[in-house]
Amino acid sequence: MASKVDRIVARLQERIADGDYYEAQQQTRVAASRHIKTQNWPAAIDILSLVAQSLLKAGQGGSGGDLCIMMVDVYKQAELKPDPVAKGRLLTCLRLFKAEEPTRKKFIVEMMGWSAKFGEYPAGDPELHHVAGSLYADEHETYEAERHLLLGTKDSAKVLLDMEYAWYREGDAHLAPHFAARAILPYLLVGNVRAANDCYRLFASTLSGDNTGLGVQDVSSASSDIRIFPSLPLLNFLGLLLLAIRRGAPEVYRGLVAKYATQLGEVDAWAEPLEMIAEMYFDIAKPRQSNPLMDMMNGFFGGGGSGGGPAQQKAPRQGLRGIGGPAAAGLD
Repeated sequence: MASKVDRIVARLQERIADGDYYEAQQQTRVAASRHIKTQNWPAAIDILSLVAQSLLKAGQGGSGGDLCIMMVDVYKQAELKPDPVAKGRLLTCLRLFKAEEPTRKKFIVEMMGWSAKFGEYPAGDPELHHVAGSLYADEHETYEAERHLLLGTKDSAKVLLDMEYAWYREGDAHLAPHFAARAILPYLLVGNVRAANDCYRLFASTLSGDNTGLGVQDVSSASSDIRIFPSLPLLNFLGLLLLAIRRGAPEVYRGLVAKYATQLGEVDAWAEPLEMIAEMYFDIAKPRQSNPLMDMMNGFFGGGGSGGGPAQQKAPRQGLRGIGGPAAAGLD
């Protein structure tokens, strides 16, 4: 069977070499479909994978992408698990796409959906997220990169932080905390405290190294270290927030928010994420939005107010757009 598949692939690759791309794509679909009908999943996957790669190398992103998406569909029919071999084929194809190819985004969505359904990570396989996010970061597709890197591997935090720091350097120096927050707050929202701390340390270290004239004070204790930037109070807030989470004491969090109330009042985009963080890590319930009419009706009919727990969290607004709070199960 292997030799038969090899002959089919070789014939299709000849079509591609001759520039007959559409015919190669269509014949590939026909050949793969025959094997799908007999549930010969390995043969169908090999044909689709190898021809798709040849088309992508030839610059035929639409045709190659179509076969890649069909290959993921075969993965689903075969109920393949996201093992290294299965993921390796997908990642080999993914790296061959040109950045501007529209089909690539659909391919990424499909492979994440497959890995979520048949793997152990409800939000999709971290390795797939890491590679997709890293590609987007290299291409300066910031929002897409953030979405994937937040759900990636232990190596994703540095990629995300480097991207945010490069973005920060294009703007005003006083906005440094806002770019640090784009990594730190979402990592906390997905339950990845380790990555949030890594991002803070990397950002603070790089910032002080690049700005030797910036006043910095190192504060150390038996259990933790933090850098204080007198001119950047919101960055100090983020560092102290991470220390407060380590202690898990509600009164510490409330005191911290009270101390920086003036500065926090100037960044509306942080309000909702911080409410969610307060509930997740300090068991401080989000303030209920008062609706006078509903309150009156509840009084008449004995209804109760509804509260939103972590499972009902919404994505941060404005400066953290596109970053939600999926289930943290399986994350680093």
